[in-house]
Amino acid sequence: MTKGSTNRMCPMKKTRVSDLLGIQYPILQGGMFWLATAELAAAVSNAGALGVISPHAGMERDGDPADNLRRQITRAKELTEKPWAVNLLLDLDVTGILTDVMLQEGVRIVVTAAGSPRLYTDLFRAEKIKVLHLVSSVKQARIAESCHVDAVIAGGVESAARLGYDELPLFSLLPQVADAVSIPVIASGGIVDARGLVAALALGAEGVQLGTRFVAVDENIAHPAYKQAIVQAQDTDTVITTRKFMPTRSLKTEFSSHLLELEASGASTEAAREFLGRNRPRRGQIEGDLVNGELYCGTSAGLIKEILPAVKVVQGLVQGYGEIIKRVI
Repeated sequence: MTKGSTNRMCPMKKTRVSDLLGIQYPILQGGMFWLATAELAAAVSNAGALGVISPHAGMERDGDPADNLRRQITRAKELTEKPWAVNLLLDLDVTGILTDVMLQEGVRIVVTAAGSPRLYTDLFRAEKIKVLHLVSSVKQARIAESCHVDAVIAGGVESAARLGYDELPLFSLLPQVADAVSIPVIASGGIVDARGLVAALALGAEGVQLGTRFVAVDENIAHPAYKQAIVQAQDTDTVITTRKFMPTRSLKTEFSSHLLELEASGASTEAAREFLGRNRPRRGQIEGDLVNGELYCGTSAGLIKEILPAVKVVQGLVQGYGEIIKRVI
């Protein structure tokens, strides 16, 4: 070791994910349904990671997702020259229309979830669009690879919002997925800081995706009360509801307590769906109704202590990575 070398920061590891997406750091922002605006995505992308847009982000309750997506794409092009992606849920009625918009607007990266990767992957790849698909089991990862996606995102049960039915923890799921497929694997669920990043890479991931951490940032349009609820959350302050038809992780609230009580009473799926209603997530996350809204949140919330600019989150991951690697090797 040369003199003074202990003061040099270990550079962030380049991976196949970095090369695939054309980004500096193999770090992705989650595509939060109501929240992932062009402004947030651009801030993350300009920091060297990959920002992700949601077609519904910032939209009025009964707005047009296709028109909203066009606006978000236009705005992203104005705000950054770096790569960014669009999050596409495959089980929505408007998915086909949103796909047309992405093709027309020249989107280069798409993150698909909540459906079969067989639906649009061949179409996207024919247009030279990179496809990342969210999976929650080894079986799903193998299917995604057979459908020729470019990479899979292994989502653990620690994640916010919709979960896989098997509820596999990330650090059990991740190495099994990495062993099962040859394409790059991105880890998602419970990752907030450089410790999670380094651990995920050690277990076979070539990148990480952060959702809840990017809710509690300045550029996120989430209601301040929702952001503060995340900052104030402790390790046991999230819960999984609607396991029968759509397992979902959110903060413990009066709403989630009522929903759990309804499920525990043996109520039918239809009754639970009726109580859930429409726009509960928007009500909580955008409008700030912490009583009647649904506040998606991962188990990592207990590690989030402050609201930061998005660039500080990315910088913290990169700097922390270097400090950890220097300490352990």
